[in-house]
This record gives sequence, structure tokens and C-alpha cells, in this order.
Amino acid sequence: MSEALRHAVTGNRLRDGVPIYFAGKGKWTPKIAEALTGENGDTLLAEALDGPKPLEAVGPYVIDVDVADGSIQPVGLKERIRAFGPTV
Repeated sequence: MSEALRHAVTGNRLRDGVPIYFAGKGKWTPKIAEALTGENGDTLLAEALDGPKPLEAVGPYVIDVDVADGSIQPVGLKERIRAFGPTV
């Protein structure tokens, strides 16, 4: 059962294009499970953009995520594919 619809920040890693997620405190991770989530996507994006320069992520943007049983799941199909790979 869904606990809450929240937001996270994602982009692509500068050096190789891999999808990455803002984990807070200037850190980025390729694992969506480690993403920082919050109710206000604009606040998360501002924090992500305020990190050490150059940013590790290219083109960061806010996505909707569903947090259920401690698991972070992207809401949109595109973001599920970016996080977990192609659908079968």
C-alpha cells in the first residue's frame, strides 16, 4: 500500500550518461533506492542544483515517486525504465 506520493530529483551522470538520483548533501547515486525524497520537488531541485560544481548530473529535473513499504518507485513509465531497465 502506498505511503505517500513524493518527489525526487534525477538527471544523467556527466561522465557516462547513466541515470542518477540526488541523495542529499551534494551526493548523487545510480540507485533510486538511495534517492532523497520529499513533498516539495522545487525545494529538492534547488538543493540538488546548489551542490558542488560542476554538478555530477546533467539536466536535473523533478520526478514523482511513490514510497511504499520503504521502497521508492517512479510513477511514470519513462522513469521506471530509467530506474530499472526495459519492460518485458
